[in-house]
Amino acid sequence: MSTIRPVFYVSDGTGITAETVGHSLLTQFAGSAFSTNRIPFVDSVERAHEVAERIRVTGETQGVRPIVVNSSVDPDISAAIARSGALMLDVFAPFIETLEAELGEKRQPRVGQAHGMVDFETYHRRINAMNFALTHDDGMSINYDSADVILVAVSRAGKTPTCIYLAMHHGVSAANYPLTDEDLEHDRLPPRLRPHRAKLFGLTIDPERLQQIRQERRPNSRYSELATCQREVVAAEKLFRAERIPALSTTNTSIEEISSKVMSTLGIQRVMY
Repeated sequence: MSTIRPVFYVSDGTGITAETVGHSLLTQFAGSAFSTNRIPFVDSVERAHEVAERIRVTGETQGVRPIVVNSSVDPDISAAIARSGALMLDVFAPFIETLEAELGEKRQPRVGQAHGMVDFETYHRRINAMNFALTHDDGMSINYDSADVILVAVSRAGKTPTCIYLAMHHGVSAANYPLTDEDLEHDRLPPRLRPHRAKLFGLTIDPERLQQIRQERRPNSRYSELATCQREVVAAEKLFRAERIPALSTTNTSIEEISSKVMSTLGIQRVMY
């Protein structure tokens, strides 16, 4: 059994940036096993010393050098964390010197600045998009006139988390429509979706994976039977083909990848944050 390498995402803010970059890096090393921990709001040298000690002890206990993906902008905080003896991967360091030379000015590192709310219009668009996603989750509301995208899929195929990600990260107003047994009896779109054909994107999933997900939600029910999952997935994919609805399998695809594919396919342009 391979050694599990501890990985820490450390930040003076939420740690989402460090975690996103770190996760993308780690996925390139399929032969290694990792345990990950996000440590946000390390906004003082004192706090950094505490974190460094935690990382150091973890390394000693597990007998392997930890990895730190660091997005702290204060060099003193970064130096304190480095005393843990971990391998330090600084998210911003490779770019700062090049940008300083290009822009002709030195950076002004301020703790938490990278995570500040600097564009109120973008911020409110994301909040409104989140409210839209929650209101239009699983067909609860069917007023799709202001939707940017409508995700269509069988139950538990990944519609809701994708809608929420699109709202939070891109300010996209995403609704989702769950295909019912009645919908799947026909090879045509449900009447309420037909006026919004240009906004539709289908999600599909491997039936075995769908069964696992449904089994966790409703164990040993008809809803979670493999035969039910197979029938629904086959019918949904047949509908997508018949109606020429673009579709993507969520089985081995991350939410980030699904969201990017949806936006690219439908021509939705949004600036992240």
